[in-house]
Amino acid sequence: MRPLLRCLARIPGAALALGVLRGGDARTSALLALSRPEGLFQPHGTTLEDRYPRVFRLARAELGDGPGLRLLSFGCSTGEEVFTLRRYFPRAHVTGIDISRERIATCRARLAAMGGDDGIAFRVAGSARHEPPDHYDAAFAMAVFRHGALGAMPPACGHVLRFERFGREAAALASCLRPGGLLAICHSNFRFADTAASACFEAVLQVPQDPRTPIYGPDNRRLDGVRREAVLFRKAGPATGAPPAP
Repeated sequence: MRPLLRCLARIPGAALALGVLRGGDARTSALLALSRPEGLFQPHGTTLEDRYPRVFRLARAELGDGPGLRLLSFGCSTGEEVFTLRRYFPRAHVTGIDISRERIATCRARLAAMGGDDGIAFRVAGSARHEPPDHYDAAFAMAVFRHGALGAMPPACGHVLRFERFGREAAALASCLRPGGLLAICHSNFRFADTAASACFEAVLQVPQDPRTPIYGPDNRRLDGVRREAVLFRKAGPATGAPPAP
């Protein structure tokens, strides 16, 4: 049976059909890839607990943990990032949004099984355009602005993702951040620094560029020779959230 499945997976389109048949998050990913809802970047919901400890630790050091802090997990998948952020920020309000209704249902079920938490909320959304302006102290978009098909390193990405869409969503995330707020964008096929919205931000953290994640420019052509990339940014202006805890 397994050799047969492997053979079928090599047939164009068959991998998506197999994903639907397998059920679980493989089904969710396949249905997203087939339906391509507005706002979709990455159909796969791969996620782990505490996947980006360096980014989370730095955000905690920068923001503290005042009760007035508001955090946004953009593309929260099945909630691992939201629950991780709750451990780093025990008193903050954390909102997770994802384009998949099935994944948000999983998030809510997990939250209920934990006994609930008034400081955590989940919503179905494929964009930050409808988030309130100047609202969040930090927004995290981790492994969202990418697509697995680009792992083959094609010279251009326009047939899968386009920089213009990334630029619009980056602007929406920038808008919903308070002055002094932090924006984290990791494992993206595009650089926030290439967007118009980045003019109001300064880089806080740079890391070595992951060679498995090709970077594309505003012309949707691959950028070779990128050695480091900024992944955490601070919005211009004084922070307006709660002061850091002592």
